[in-house]
Amino acid sequence: MSGSSRLAVWGDPIDHSRSPDLHGAAYRVLGLDWEYGRRRVDVAGFDDALDGLDSAWRGLSLTMPLKERAFARSEELDDDARLTGAVNTLLLGERIRGFNTDVRGLTEALQAGGLGASRTARVLGGGATARSALVSLLRLGVTDVELRTRRIAQAQELAGFGERLGLHVQAHALDEGVAAAVDLTVSTLPGDALLDETTVAALVPAGGALFSAAYAPWPTPLAQAWTDAPVLTGLEMLLHQAVAQIRIFLHGTPDVPLRDEPAVLDAMRAALG
Repeated sequence: MSGSSRLAVWGDPIDHSRSPDLHGAAYRVLGLDWEYGRRRVDVAGFDDALDGLDSAWRGLSLTMPLKERAFARSEELDDDARLTGAVNTLLLGERIRGFNTDVRGLTEALQAGGLGASRTARVLGGGATARSALVSLLRLGVTDVELRTRRIAQAQELAGFGERLGLHVQAHALDEGVAAAVDLTVSTLPGDALLDETTVAALVPAGGALFSAAYAPWPTPLAQAWTDAPVLTGLEMLLHQAVAQIRIFLHGTPDVPLRDEPAVLDAMRAALG
């Protein structure tokens, strides 16, 4: 493990990912001779791709749609991965260790954007990132959440997860009509997701501030319509979850800060332009 120096982000699609920019900038500040690339890998090809890695590989970042499959392949899990059933970081070695840094990344992004005091929220989308969002919102003190997904059965399943966390959750179809007023909307929809005008008209006026986990293309169609309240791009979440990933790749835990971490953050922000 000490000599392992190869890392990458996997997902499908993957060409849009800014993770190589972030990690490369951080490694230069830290003086690490590590290589971080990207590879298009879908769910069907994930196991073969993972099994094909040699001892030169230190770890992986995982994005859509691989987080549940990475969870299934992990031999050890951190608390957030175990709680959400989703892994976005694999530390390779004698055992495959799975972590979820999305929860931490979203929490820190919302705090940095001045949205950490929200008490009511709406979450759009029902996948792995939506589960991480519910955990993050709970930790920030949110008490009531409305869920909206394209399939009502998916919203109801996610609502059960939220209720088990201790949140008060209501489940609705994405296009169900008039939405209740909330302090914050967290969209985990893909960046190119198209919503009909009626759905947008229902979500925007009562949606509070918008945090979009997507960042490419930007602005998303939803962010473009969000004209009367603050809008935060997913790049801030990407930044903070990447810092936690680098801590894991270097120290084996997201809880040990990097050497000269403020300088690392500055370099990573500059890489994002």
